[in-house]
Amino acid sequence: MAKISAADVKKLRDATGAGMMDCKKALVEAEGDFDKAIGILRKKGQKIAAKRADRESTEGVAVTRINDAKTEGVAIVLACETDFVGKNEKFIALGGEFADIALNCATKEEFLAASFGDLTVAEKLVEQTGVVGEKLDITAFEKIEAAYVGAYTHIGKIAALVGLSAVVDNAETLAKDIAMQVASMGATTLSYKDFDPAYVAAETEARIAVIEKDNIELGRLGKTLKNVPQYISMSQLTPEVLTKAEEEAKAQLAAEGKPEKIWDRILPGKMDRFIADNTTLDMEQCLLDQAFIKDEKKNVAEYVSTYGDVEVSTFKRVTLG
Repeated sequence: MAKISAADVKKLRDATGAGMMDCKKALVEAEGDFDKAIGILRKKGQKIAAKRADRESTEGVAVTRINDAKTEGVAIVLACETDFVGKNEKFIALGGEFADIALNCATKEEFLAASFGDLTVAEKLVEQTGVVGEKLDITAFEKIEAAYVGAYTHIGKIAALVGLSAVVDNAETLAKDIAMQVASMGATTLSYKDFDPAYVAAETEARIAVIEKDNIELGRLGKTLKNVPQYISMSQLTPEVLTKAEEEAKAQLAAEGKPEKIWDRILPGKMDRFIADNTTLDMEQCLLDQAFIKDEKKNVAEYVSTYGDVEVSTFKRVTLG
């Protein structure tokens, strides 16, 4: 039997990331043959991966990488089964290594097929499943390109990328602030103009149905009923709708006995309130229409405009689970 030294075990551990005991057992089984021992450990990973294939990987780490030119960025999630593994320093470092490779890939498929040493990324995931003892997976991959790209990661659980249309003074601050907005508020699109009318119509109907159902219960309990909105997106507020809303506001002011000479001071506030009450979908899902998290008196579009001739051209968000 070949003599197994501590140096041999350490070499195998450094090559695979496996534990010292597993490395020693593999070397003993391989009779000291280093390459054969690696094969033994990888076969172990394949067996464990097969057994845990139906497990859910909802923990892990979200990682971003941006190229030196600040024109491309990638965000990935390296997922595992437990928070215990997800917080492990070696696991987090592995996520960083994967992200470095992902930055040079256009798609998730290309990334999984890319080289990680003498393995592909997909094969490395299987190998490390054997090392960790939990199912590892890449559950998110997002890539963007823009004139300027910035990123923000929230405690390794949520990551966001933001692309700007131009490079302006303090672009790094602007991109990071908007990426923080994306991470925090979870927008799905830039503007209400991007919505499919059929989606807005279906969402309006569904939301009204929920509120009306709640109102039945509130009424039974003698509580104040919720307002049932007519609309939920600026895409529905046509000039005709806004004109009608203004006429109704004027009629209300007249009924309240407010002098007509002061209506011009009151009407803008009422119209702002009408729009806010009837654009809840936009405020939830449209990045540029959301209240800016660092100054809720501005929406995101207004904040971006303070940086000059620049727009948010794209964004992506990844999260665990």
